[in-house]
Amino acid sequence: MSLVCTVFKHCVSAMRTNVLIEREGRNDKEFHFQNWFKARLDDLAEHYDEPGRNTYPDFKLVRYTEGYELKGLAYPGRDADYDCNSQLPCGEHNGRQVFYVFGRYPVAPDGNRYPVLDLVVCHGSFLNADNSYQHKNKSFRGFGSYGDILVRDRKMYVAPTPFALADGAAHHRTLILPDDMPVDDDLVEIATLTRREVERMVVAYNFDLRSNTLKTELVPNPNAGKEHVFKAYRMQGDPLTPVTLVERSRGKAEAAYQDLFGVDDEGGTDDE
Repeated sequence: MSLVCTVFKHCVSAMRTNVLIEREGRNDKEFHFQNWFKARLDDLAEHYDEPGRNTYPDFKLVRYTEGYELKGLAYPGRDADYDCNSQLPCGEHNGRQVFYVFGRYPVAPDGNRYPVLDLVVCHGSFLNADNSYQHKNKSFRGFGSYGDILVRDRKMYVAPTPFALADGAAHHRTLILPDDMPVDDDLVEIATLTRREVERMVVAYNFDLRSNTLKTELVPNPNAGKEHVFKAYRMQGDPLTPVTLVERSRGKAEAAYQDLFGVDDEGGTDDE
């Protein structure tokens, strides 16, 4: 059993009745949307482990083997992709199903209380189907003129958001789940979204400290072409505008990232 439908509907109900985000002050740039979601779980009287800065997912439920990872996005602003810091998105972690909660809010509110503008709750496998990858940070010492400088390989992942992956998600409230997951009767199916695995996958990379170039190593994906089917839902009473997968969503997210930071993060491949 899963609580995700109940959580989604409770968030939608709060948005409908204009339950606002309340930030503690202008310096609260990280936890205000998380606190809004936390209040929804409290309303449902659901027990969860208290979130911490380095916990994943943010909220681990006690009665259900599932967790929720929160991503608040300022609008208008960067919403085509997001920084995953040290955890690759996935649909299962330590035996828990993982759901991602994306909410957009005004980029420049005129006070410390403001609305959630739109919402996407999606299963983590919609963002990445692989649950087997184990993230580890590594380091080595020996860099620099005297050979005593430590170099840390601290990976950060940048993944596309549902607003980049699914046209029609913006300005609405949408739930995206694997097609075989049961849902409540008062949720209306609006679309089928099929993601297909790539032909080749990255298994390694090499960074040349002399030329500052990055090369990736690709191998055939054993699951090449495998389809992962998802259903999109809305709550009864909400607009039933359908959503569709965006072609070249990867390019859209990469362009947004480069426009924002003014850098080129493209890596070469082993056969270039």
